[in-house]
Amino acid sequence: MAVKENRRQTVDQLLSDIAVYVKGGLIESEEARRTARYVLMDTIGCGLLALRYPECTKLLGPVVPGMVVPNGVHVPGTSYVLDPVQGAFNIGCMNRWLDFNDTWLAAEWGHPSDNLAAILAASDYVSRSNRTKGRAPLLMKQVMESMVKAHEIQGVLALGNSLNRHGLDHVLFVKIASAAVSCALFGGTEEDIEAAVSQALVDSSSLRTYRHGPNTGSRKSWAAGDAAGRGVRLALMTLRGEMGYGTPLTASGWGFQDALFSGQSLTLERPLGSYVMENVLFKVSYPAEFHGQTALEAAITLHPETVGKLGDIQRIIITTHESAIRIIDKTGPLNNPADRDHCIQYIVAIGLIFGTLSADHYEDKTAADPLIDRLREKMQVVEDIAYSKDYLDPEKRSIASSVQIFFKDGTKTERVAVEYPIGHRKRRKEAVPLLIDKFRNNLLTTFTEKKTEQILSLCLDSKQLEATPVDEWMDLFSPI
Repeated sequence: MAVKENRRQTVDQLLSDIAVYVKGGLIESEEARRTARYVLMDTIGCGLLALRYPECTKLLGPVVPGMVVPNGVHVPGTSYVLDPVQGAFNIGCMNRWLDFNDTWLAAEWGHPSDNLAAILAASDYVSRSNRTKGRAPLLMKQVMESMVKAHEIQGVLALGNSLNRHGLDHVLFVKIASAAVSCALFGGTEEDIEAAVSQALVDSSSLRTYRHGPNTGSRKSWAAGDAAGRGVRLALMTLRGEMGYGTPLTASGWGFQDALFSGQSLTLERPLGSYVMENVLFKVSYPAEFHGQTALEAAITLHPETVGKLGDIQRIIITTHESAIRIIDKTGPLNNPADRDHCIQYIVAIGLIFGTLSADHYEDKTAADPLIDRLREKMQVVEDIAYSKDYLDPEKRSIASSVQIFFKDGTKTERVAVEYPIGHRKRRKEAVPLLIDKFRNNLLTTFTEKKTEQILSLCLDSKQLEATPVDEWMDLFSPI
């Protein structure tokens, strides 16, 4: 009878690569550091805007009502003071709720700024705890360096590893990146980071079913917060001495690759540096699933020409890339805001009718307008092979779509094509002033004009912001 040898194998290379990068990697790219500052502003602003929505705020606060944690994490825009695990969940839930924070598109998709929840929770808790022990708090410079690293881990994993084709959700990569960077912020060693990442991989991923019909629902708005909080929890468990696992990816039969990834290797397609932060996509003006942003811009361009003739439309052709068709090409009833903001036909209809799009357009009041569904029924979504090719080209990374409208009288509009949405790196100069305005407007949903200008002034001064202690920065977002 054969006996299987039970011996400890070497650590999976991916775990080692992540740990070495997180613990010792230097962020030398000025563009990455500058972009991280805009990501910080934009992500927190999105979280503050989400506080207007009761479906989000009902999920916030401590697990047990009334609990306050000494030296706890301060949740921006609220009076909650929480442990770092629940603090990360709260911040992540806010930031992701409206689908308005940054985006990364590759073989896998996701929102790298989801990791900011773990970074702020860990660094705020460490800073406040340090002060009680007479030690120096962490600085915002460390937060933004951690942001670059978390973006890089999640984004580079996404380049060549498609979780969605296996029915798994991208928040696994949030959990991995959050576990790694929070472990480092808590003071973990390379070995600790390897162990924390191994735990995240053993945890594995949730199913994507809550992002697709017939199950599309609000979990997609808090799943990233859940992953960030779980990453923090696994980091803290590791630092209490909980063991890690050497080969969670490659163990024969029982590792992630054999058990859940059809035997494919989970790899890092390029060395870890600052590529992702430099190329990250911003949702500058419209809270729509990013694969639909260019189609929305095209529809808004056509709005002045078509708004008076919407009843005369015979058909609408939306030409786009394969990923958009796979994710957000959706017919039939749309049951809730989460369903609607992942439907390219709904997004285009709103653009044609209103000439803009806001989070309120996904709510039931707007969705009840029968004109939206009448327009959706006239839409045909088709793939352009060149668009799909350019979407995956690392030198282009385009997200192209076009919209053309045909009328009953035989006339038609120009085919309006948009290759790069305004949040793309190639349009960064155009986008930055709009990002700043977006941040200011989001601050004003919670704070006075004086407080808003105080926060904005600090965030626009890179040197002053980097030198600001984390806990002092978080205190600026107190509602009092």
